[in-house]
Amino acid sequence: MDKDRVKGAAKEAKGSVKEAWGKVTGDAKTEAEGKADKAEGKVQNAVGGAKDAARDAMDKVSGKE
Repeated sequence: MDKDRVKGAAKEAKGSVKEAWGKVTGDAKTEAEGKADKAEGKVQNAVGGAKDAARDAMDKVSGKE
């Protein structure tokens, strides 16, 4: 598993918590920051997934699998 996937999942979780905290406290700025963190985490997770897929494809081509 690529490190970007791990970091992305962590950022997504942090964003969810921050968004929920913003909703509970009525702080629109914190809620928006949470949504942004969550979106950034999803993108980072997707990048890591693409790296994993590319690595797996290269391993198949080179016969490492």
